[in-house]
Parts: sequence; C-alpha cells; structure tokens
Amino acid sequence: MSENESCVRCGGIVAPDGHCWECGHAQPAFRSHVEVTAPDGAAGVSDRGKRRGVNADAMALTRRGDWTIGVVCDGVSMSPRSERAAQVAAEVGAQALAARLPVGVLPETALREAAARAAQAVAALAGPADTDVAPACTFVAGAAGPAGIWSASIGDSRAYWLPDEGTGMTLTEDDIGEHDALAAWLGADAEDTQARIRSYRPSVPGRLLLCTDGLWRYLPDAESLRDALARLPRASAERVDLLPHVRELVRHALDAGGHDNITALLVPVDASAPPGPSAR
Repeated sequence: MSENESCVRCGGIVAPDGHCWECGHAQPAFRSHVEVTAPDGAAGVSDRGKRRGVNADAMALTRRGDWTIGVVCDGVSMSPRSERAAQVAAEVGAQALAARLPVGVLPETALREAAARAAQAVAALAGPADTDVAPACTFVAGAAGPAGIWSASIGDSRAYWLPDEGTGMTLTEDDIGEHDALAAWLGADAEDTQARIRSYRPSVPGRLLLCTDGLWRYLPDAESLRDALARLPRASAERVDLLPHVRELVRHALDAGGHDNITALLVPVDASAPPGPSAR
C-alpha cells in the first residue's frame, strides 16, 4: 500500500499499520498477501482469502545463529483490532525468541517467555472502550536448532512435523471448548495464557510447519499436508527454498474455498539425533 493511498471509507490518511488515522477503519488491501523468507530457505505466506475483508493473520520469521524462528498468529474475528493483535504478538514473540535462544537459554524457557511477552503486548492494546471484548489472537511459535524442534501454542493455530520419510505428526493441541469454541487466546480478557510446549528430536530431515486454521481446516493432518506438497520436488541439500511449498499450501486452501485468512510457514529441519521420545 502506498503512503498516498486514501481510506476506502472516509478518504482520510492511512497509517503504516493499515488503519485510517481519521476513522480507524482497516483497509482491505493492507497485507492482503504477504511473503517472507529466511537465509536457510524457510518461508511463509499469508493471504486474506476469498471471504474476509481484512487479513487478520500475521507471521514473523527470522534466523539467528543456529536457530530458525517462526511465529504465526490469527486474530480472533469477534474481537476489535484483531489484525493488530496478531501483528503485535507475532513480532514480540519472534523478537523474544531471537534474543534468548542464541545465548543458550533452554528452548522451553525461551518459548514460555516469548508467549508471555506476546500475551502482555496484546493485553496492552485494550483501551477504555474495550470493556466487554478486547483485541485478541491465537499464537503458535516454532524453533528449529541443532538439537531438534520446539513448538508453543495458545489457541487453535497449529504446528506440524512433516518428515521427508516416515510418519508426520501434529505437534500442538487445540485449545477448544464446548461447541468447538476457542477456549484460550492472547488478550486482556484471556483467562489462561499458559503456552503448551512440545519438543521433538527428528531422526530424518523434514519441515516444521506453522499455520492458522485457514489452512488446517482444509488439510487437517500431517499426511494430507504432505500429499498436497507431493507434486513439488524436494529441496536439495545444496539449496533449500520452501517458498514454492508454502505457496502451494495456500493455493490449495484458496482453491478449496478460501473461507478464512490463510497463513503457512515452513522451516527446513535436518536430522538432529537418533530416534527418541518427544517431551511436553
């Protein structure tokens, strides 16, 4: 979006976060399609989808030392400024992990701290008018390093392990209550912001996937996700580029209906250790 573009509602000036300075309206074209990459070939794509006026998903991706770090967040649709909540949570979570992991902090500790800082940042967005419902979002973070992969989640955004060979798995558990209602999220009105942490030491190379429900509702398990990527060539050892892979996942969701915002982020993972149990 250019700096000179005007608000679609009132004609006012659009701020850098995609909201109008005058009326506060979120601009439909802002962040409608976003792509990010990292030096090790990790990549992410976020798309508004076909039915939503605003992309309330957000992602962050960075490479620090031996660690590749990704965070994906999904703004809760019934909350105000949910797209801002997702952006803040993704940025703060990724920054916290990038500061702590390279200096030797245990990944479990770093992920808990990152989720807690993201929760505080989103809670701080609530204003005097947000008496009943405050800005809110889900949160899933992933980190891949020499010793394995780690994930942390709050809400229903997910992490998957997609090995090049063998059986994949879902690394996260959805925080879902009665009638499939979201039971945990980040926001000033959240009762529980304790992240679920999981680690895994892969014995074969593969990919760590972080995504929102705009993708996994069409591809709900690791095998269906791998099947969607089956026609694409595997990344070579010399040059890893996962951007075509995340584009393919998002394209699949769009072709299937694109009812929600869609975000997918893939991180390449080398085999780190002999087979061992995962740890929560």
